[in-house]
Amino acid sequence: MASEKVDLDFEEHRSGAAALSSDSEVDEATSSINEKALLRKLDLKLLPAVTILYLLSFLDRSNVANARLEGLTTDLHMTGNQYLTGLTLYFIGYIPCNIVLKRTTPRLWLPTLTLGWGIVATLMGVTQNLAGFFAVRFFLGMTESGLFPGVVFYLSMWYKRKERQYRIALFFSAASLAGAFGGILAWGIAHMRGVGGLNGWRWIFILEGILTVLVALAAYFFISNYPLTTTWLSDDERSYIHARLKSDSDATNDEKFNWGEVFLAIEDIKCWLYGLAFHTLSLPLYTLSLFLPSIIKAMGFTSAQSQLLTIPPYALATIFTVIWAIVSEKSGRRAPFIISSSSLAIIGYIILLANSSPTKRPGVSYLGTFFAAAGIYPSVALALSWPANNVSGQTKRATANAMQISIGNLGAVLGTQLYRPNTAPRYILGHSFALGYLASNVVVVGTLWFILTRENSKKEKHLEHHPTTGNGEGGEKGDRHPRWRFNV
Repeated sequence: MASEKVDLDFEEHRSGAAALSSDSEVDEATSSINEKALLRKLDLKLLPAVTILYLLSFLDRSNVANARLEGLTTDLHMTGNQYLTGLTLYFIGYIPCNIVLKRTTPRLWLPTLTLGWGIVATLMGVTQNLAGFFAVRFFLGMTESGLFPGVVFYLSMWYKRKERQYRIALFFSAASLAGAFGGILAWGIAHMRGVGGLNGWRWIFILEGILTVLVALAAYFFISNYPLTTTWLSDDERSYIHARLKSDSDATNDEKFNWGEVFLAIEDIKCWLYGLAFHTLSLPLYTLSLFLPSIIKAMGFTSAQSQLLTIPPYALATIFTVIWAIVSEKSGRRAPFIISSSSLAIIGYIILLANSSPTKRPGVSYLGTFFAAAGIYPSVALALSWPANNVSGQTKRATANAMQISIGNLGAVLGTQLYRPNTAPRYILGHSFALGYLASNVVVVGTLWFILTRENSKKEKHLEHHPTTGNGEGGEKGDRHPRWRFNV
């Protein structure tokens, strides 16, 4: 029965696309549509739903940092290095799986992922030993792995290319917001120490995991499918969305899975550079989100103070992520904003490394965390949205997104082993790696900027000599078509 339902949705989507292909019908339908009002409607219906899911995802993966301050490692008799191994196992289980989304529907797949990791996250609260901790972290990574690349692909089926980056960046801002929420929630929940005979860290996992499960069950009703099968749009609005996407990208194409498109992505140096752009950011991103409470505590603060002091840097990062997304969208540029934001984070790590005595001058090191957070999160948001704008062909784009996440998370795997207890309070090893990776990010993004600009220039010269080249994406040529322009 489930497969019949998926086939029915697919056939409905395909037949709807065919029915809307008449230019006269589109012209008649779109004459009364206000595009700005329609975009506001899409934003209000789509973005809050997926942003809530991602906020919970980042909260459930990073709350282990808060739980550590409340006795997690002590109760489970873990050494510092064993704790780091548990963090690494999360990324070993992290396997992007957009192909499942293409074979099901967003309303089924995204809430089911959320329900899965919500249950796993809750089980963390009743873990009794090291083996249980390792198992839960591995399966948490596995169940969370499909959300981000799935949502990026999902939004590409609703918005035009120039509109996606801003929406994806807003969606990603939930990551820094989760850090702020995590600090205040952990501070409050830690006061439940002793309730039910459980330590405070267990309640952090149990309550936040149960919250995720409840939201997941509700998500089956508030997550929408694709435009042509959504009930809250009028026929005219569906026609308009189909027409604007058809003229802009491949979102309306009835594209079957094709291994040739997969290999096109693998052979494209730009897809590898998108992956390296995230790789050079994922190490500082995840080391900051997983170790910020410990970094602050090592400055001489108590556990409760450290939980609360994580909030301001994350709040600033959220504001910067939104501002950078808006300015980047208006300018139509990506690379210069990533480079400038990463440079801001570089300043933060220089401050952290330069302070030879964090316990005597905690304010200096704490200032460094503001620069680091305010620089890392905007860069990650822009880097992760780049392939959604620049890769054409649904299968190729899904492959490029998966490559980016997979290559990127290798940086996180390394990062989880760097902030060892014996390197506190200065954490020179971890901070130095983060600084080096951010400097590498500037180089990678600069290289990608050069390559994209050069390819756009080649296409311009081709059109000068062949002005009759067809419009659109050029069918199977996708982003290789002379009229396709890369966002730089």
